[in-house]
Amino acid sequence: MDGSGADLDTDPHLGDPRWTVVGRVAEAVRRRFPADVLAVAVHGPLAHGDDDGGGNGEVGLLVVTYRPGAGPPPATRRVDGVLVDLTVSGADDYLRQARVISPLWPLTADRYVTTRALHDPTGWLRTLRDEHLGRLARARPGEFSTAARQAWYRGSAAHARAARLAEWYETDQALLMLGEARLAAATVNGLLSRTYFRDPGDAVRRTGLAGADMTEVGAVLTRQADELAARGRPVDGAVDDLLDG
Repeated sequence: MDGSGADLDTDPHLGDPRWTVVGRVAEAVRRRFPADVLAVAVHGPLAHGDDDGGGNGEVGLLVVTYRPGAGPPPATRRVDGVLVDLTVSGADDYLRQARVISPLWPLTADRYVTTRALHDPTGWLRTLRDEHLGRLARARPGEFSTAARQAWYRGSAAHARAARLAEWYETDQALLMLGEARLAAATVNGLLSRTYFRDPGDAVRRTGLAGADMTEVGAVLTRQADELAARGRPVDGAVDDLLDG
């Protein structure tokens, strides 16, 4: 992460038109909302500097404001052939999000840890990274197990739905639900191993679930259920277990 707002003119990837687009967006944001913007940064694959978007892939752009509700509205638009996903958040709200261990943590953590500054005069992005890493250092094992259990329920439900749809020869819908089950199972693996991913595609690739069929995903979910039970709480329970949270 570059939290200092380094000169992008020295970046070897500037031949990529996405950098031209995000530079223009960042400049426009600072010009139109000069009193509101604390930091502007790229997150996602482009921030890593080694993705293969081919010059027209999606770009994740973060605008951090001093107070909530300020700055431009969040939006997604294609600009000169580049899809720009603009996230806008107040600084305090975004820091609070960075301190949460949620079932989607394996898919959100990268945006707190790996960013590329377009504007960050106070070093706020470094604070964001440190806050998130500090939260991870303080997290108890049970927090990750609880989040993994919630992700497992989503994966199990999607897998069951995919199996029923396949039985009804609703092939397209079954494939969509199977994709959801693969991703949920991947996030369970990430939570149990405290591993985060760059994006959903990275998650299923790195966990070996890309292309996994119905039987293989079911076997993974079964193994995960056993591991969650071994960590102190089975995925199945009684009514009182449900009501007790």
